[in-house]
Amino acid sequence: MGNRYSSPDISDIDELYPLQGPAPKKGWGVYIVPLACGPYIKACECLEVGQWGLIPTTSLSRRPLNLDGSPMSTEKAFRETLSNDYVFGPSWHAGRRCLIPVSSWIENYAGLSGRSINWMFRRSDGKPAMLAGLYSEWIDPVSGEKVPNYTVITQDAGAHPILSLMHRPGREKRCVIVLERQDWDAWLHCTPSQADSLIKLPMMGALMSGAENPDEEALLPLEQLRALKAGG
Repeated sequence: MGNRYSSPDISDIDELYPLQGPAPKKGWGVYIVPLACGPYIKACECLEVGQWGLIPTTSLSRRPLNLDGSPMSTEKAFRETLSNDYVFGPSWHAGRRCLIPVSSWIENYAGLSGRSINWMFRRSDGKPAMLAGLYSEWIDPVSGEKVPNYTVITQDAGAHPILSLMHRPGREKRCVIVLERQDWDAWLHCTPSQADSLIKLPMMGALMSGAENPDEEALLPLEQLRALKAGG
């Protein structure tokens, strides 16, 4: 997954997953980038708005910091290391899993020599997707303010015919976890081991994709474009 996705508005989210409790006081933009605010659904079936990028309890600022004070990227968490990661592990073991509603998301396609293309994915049925995530709450050590925050979980995409084409050659291929509707409640309420069993690559045909700027598709050789559009 790249570092940008678009989020549906609250009415679209509520239509897809009926929400409980009051509407969040804070809003969000159409496009969500790291450290910006975005919505996510918790086990209480309520919608919370928090910072995209999980904040370690040891961080001295809402911008995630390592123990030595250097900045760190926590907007994405590797599925394979959740259990023993000092940033993400506490949320994983405590069952602080969430659903992250997205309209579309960007991957980087680097199949052209000398340039890359923002390749946009969305559900093929046109409905928002629910991505697997974790959330937490960080307390500002100075002001005492509670800062909700969350991360997107990613998985190995090497076995997927389309998603494995994303990113530069030689880099690890990773993608988001698109949860199927029948698994939404289980993801929010089950045990960590049961949650791990729900993680799978999207089936061919479940997603549709194309260049964020459609004009850039003309830059691709026809066979390359066909491969990218083949049910992904």
